[in-house]
Amino acid sequence: MAALTVVCAIAQPTRNVVDEVAWIVGDEAIFRSDVEEMYASMRSMGDRIDGDPYCVLPEKLAVEKLYLHQAKLDTIEAPEGQVLAQAEQQLNYYIANIGSKEKVEEYFRKPMSTLRTQLVDMIRTNYIISQVENKLTENVQATPNEVRKYFDALPTDSVPYIPMQVEAQIITFNPQIPRQEIEDVKARLRDYADRVTRGDADFSTLAIAYSEDDGSAMRGGELGFTSRSQWVPEFANVAFNLNDPKKVSRIVETEYGYHIIQLIAKRGDQVNVRHILLRPHVSTQDLALAVNRLDSVRKEIVGGAFTFEDAARMLSQDKETRNNRGLMVNPHTGSSRFEMQDLPSDIANRIEGMEVGDISEAFIWTDPQRNKEVAAIVRLVERVPGHRATLAEDYSLIRQMYENNQKQEIIRDWIEKKIKDTYVRIEEGWDGCDFNYQGWVK
Repeated sequence: MAALTVVCAIAQPTRNVVDEVAWIVGDEAIFRSDVEEMYASMRSMGDRIDGDPYCVLPEKLAVEKLYLHQAKLDTIEAPEGQVLAQAEQQLNYYIANIGSKEKVEEYFRKPMSTLRTQLVDMIRTNYIISQVENKLTENVQATPNEVRKYFDALPTDSVPYIPMQVEAQIITFNPQIPRQEIEDVKARLRDYADRVTRGDADFSTLAIAYSEDDGSAMRGGELGFTSRSQWVPEFANVAFNLNDPKKVSRIVETEYGYHIIQLIAKRGDQVNVRHILLRPHVSTQDLALAVNRLDSVRKEIVGGAFTFEDAARMLSQDKETRNNRGLMVNPHTGSSRFEMQDLPSDIANRIEGMEVGDISEAFIWTDPQRNKEVAAIVRLVERVPGHRATLAEDYSLIRQMYENNQKQEIIRDWIEKKIKDTYVRIEEGWDGCDFNYQGWVK
């Protein structure tokens, strides 16, 4: 979809009396400083601007205001917990690639606290815009006949080239965690809860010091207002049943580890809580035992005792693939096919040298969703050579292209109608542009 994604405006201007108004959209102004700061930010990030930045960027800001106004009408809000977690992930990415917090501050020329606030604002706005677009296009659904007509009408040079893709199955084993390690983790959490209950310590202070959820620990464990569906059921059931902000929940076990939770506030069908997460630590010996166990399973599959599909269904501890014959699904496309760069690197490295039907030796894989190490084996189901897309081979992709095209048209029509229904004034010197959307200049 041609989503009008908010540009990563990391720097926010300080207003002064000589700042120039460039546009007015509804009852909101777009200042020259908004445009200048967005332009500087995009250049620092290496982002390309197609056209004159003093035409392209104010229009982007104006369209953003149309989306945010519609979001208010539709009461669309971003889940703060998800927004804050994504901001922390982005900051961690910057730190990992630039080298340190100090180097990040030097690169962006601002303290981490300011950078965090601006990332949160950007991510929140991106989320809201995507939700408005999703609501506008929720009824787009292509029929096979529509997909065929669309594909037949495509010029030859518009038919996409599909790089080499693979299909793979996976079986995972979680290493056995000694009971004593689990009891030690629970004892630590009980101690934290007791200290909070006695008034000897503040929950948020303990979260900053001890929680292993990097995304929330720096905020004192706070997750922000979140709906029930955005948490795993075990966590949500406890969080949504809390009523007293002075009390601490029982210990909650999830696939991520063990938690204690404290209520901050409730608002409609959302709740804001703090939590402390501890994960039992897995020893090298425990990982080696899991690998050995999975190697034994591999030998039985290769020897014909049972199929990979049966082993995945009966033995795999990967819940996303267990009931799908172990078949991995590409989270970006919903298809079972992956380009090699879309696979987790540990898995891509195994598959690269395999033949169709081969099953890898067992190896240690860091599950990115749960941030924990597991033992895994993979089977290469199919390798599809690079080719020009065809309906027979790539129906899902072509259907997605058609649906995206339909969504783009719906969004363009909505934006241009919204422009007609909104008061817009573009100041002299800013209006001599070939804008992407019609109707700005009346």
